[in-house]
Amino acid sequence: MTPTDLQYGSKGANAIDFINTFVTLTKDSVAGNAGELIKLRPWQEQLLTETLALDKDGLFATRTALIGLARKQGKSALMTGMGLWFLFNGDDGGEVYSCAAEKEQARITFGDARKIIEREPELAGMCNIYRDVIEVPSSGSIWRVLSAEAYSKEGLNASAVIFDEVHALPNRELWDVMQLSMASRKQPMMLATTTCGVKTDSTGQDSTAYQLYQYGQKVARGEIVDDSFYMAWWEAPLDADHKLESTWIAANPGYGDLNSKADFESMVKRTPESEFRTKRCNQWVSSQNTWLPAGVWDSLQADVGVDDFADVVLGVDGSFNGDTTAIVAVTVPKSKDEKPHVWLVQAWEKQPNDPDDWRVDTLEVEQAIIEFAQKHPNTKEIAFDPFRWQRTMQALMDLGLPVVEFPSTSARRMVGACAKVYDSVTEATLTHDGDPLLARHIDNCKLKIDNLGPRIVKESRASSRRIDAAVAFVIAYDRATSKLETMALPEFFF
Repeated sequence: MTPTDLQYGSKGANAIDFINTFVTLTKDSVAGNAGELIKLRPWQEQLLTETLALDKDGLFATRTALIGLARKQGKSALMTGMGLWFLFNGDDGGEVYSCAAEKEQARITFGDARKIIEREPELAGMCNIYRDVIEVPSSGSIWRVLSAEAYSKEGLNASAVIFDEVHALPNRELWDVMQLSMASRKQPMMLATTTCGVKTDSTGQDSTAYQLYQYGQKVARGEIVDDSFYMAWWEAPLDADHKLESTWIAANPGYGDLNSKADFESMVKRTPESEFRTKRCNQWVSSQNTWLPAGVWDSLQADVGVDDFADVVLGVDGSFNGDTTAIVAVTVPKSKDEKPHVWLVQAWEKQPNDPDDWRVDTLEVEQAIIEFAQKHPNTKEIAFDPFRWQRTMQALMDLGLPVVEFPSTSARRMVGACAKVYDSVTEATLTHDGDPLLARHIDNCKLKIDNLGPRIVKESRASSRRIDAAVAFVIAYDRATSKLETMALPEFFF
């Protein structure tokens, strides 16, 4: 954390007293039980004291405060407390805003604030609470939730902005709009918190969070003079071993207090290195990394006899040339305790000696699916990545087969599906048949991390390291473990 000049004093003591008096935990955690008062730690008190330092005129010296912390450091509770303090102790007619890339994320701090107010009669008696707005009639101040649709935010007059998870912003638009919205205020504050993420966004440019981090470093080194910008950042050295406790301590001021050593020891075994470094060591990473921890997939191989009448979902990821067309099956679990079983049904892959004009036989793919469905009459879904396979999908639907679309180009769908597979693999809640082609394609997957979230991709468009069977597996697994409507195949089909 970068020391700040406190020669003109600070309003930190006032904020600390308010938070310790009124702000309660909203859920059970290592720090305490829901409903208990927060007890700020010394490092948090120092953070607030420096953030709320005053200038010679008795106004906030800082207009933008960037706070970089790894996960599980009590960040949300602290920012909720600060938002409430700005609401009740700020200037009359104040406008406090909770901002994030997604409105659901922005609502977390705001929702916690509502719960705290409703539990505290003194605060509740001063407020009117609505779905996305808290109003203090006596001062004319409000707290409102906003998200990244920045085009609709013109005309605001923000006095305080609580900006959560800046690393998830798709671009600078919302950030810049909210900063401009504070122009007419005497002592506004942009209070932004984030963990690290990727250095570049989806356009290949430095991400908003990384740009701000770089700016803060230059201010701290004296390369830029900007007394209105304050950055407090906890991070482990870039060359630190992410598996060592000394690395965890360096990046986590609440280590062993607001979070537990046992949690770190568990998560470092189950989490991709890149994710662990960004979320637990607060380190910047590149956009592509390996997907599954080494050796974990192989450990899940099991000789499982799948009954022909078991409920099954197929995932199909197809290509015409170059890449692989793969069909992967996953059993539908009947209870939370039952492990889905995964196996490769069939794959068509160009071989080294095949001619350059090699093409997959689409009729052969269709026949393989038909034969599978005849053998497994309880095939609940055939989930296709639809690109270039619309004719085949229609032909199968004309036969009464339960074909659905699952576009692997949809980042939001793949982020959730990949996360589900990752959790199941690392928690050993699935089995597979050990097929070497599927294992190879899984090994070829790289993890792309951007503002939308982590998902599997090829190492490059031109790469010959194929991942199509892995994509088919992710599609099938996501659908097999989702709530599916029972769909029996028409009797005439058989």
